[in-house]
Amino acid sequence: MIERTATIGSRVGLHARPAAIFAEAASDYDFEITIAREGEPAEDAGDASSILTLMGLGAEHGEVVVLRSEDAGAAEALETLASVLETDHDAS
Repeated sequence: MIERTATIGSRVGLHARPAAIFAEAASDYDFEITIAREGEPAEDAGDASSILTLMGLGAEHGEVVVLRSEDAGAAEALETLASVLETDHDAS
């Protein structure tokens, strides 16, 4: 399993707009990617391409989440997705 942590960069957390941006980016990959708050068991992680899953996390600015994939070639995808999460999509 490949894992990558990311710190939520949007000032108001992973709310509707950043969640939609991230879900769209995650859906570009043809393998499963999951997301969970840091410290939660891998089996409790949800589908990273689901806006409902993302908003259900309730992740606030500065919180750490873990992206995971079983796909051997997922390292680059997780790096790209972590970058999306670490960007402040609420900056003016």
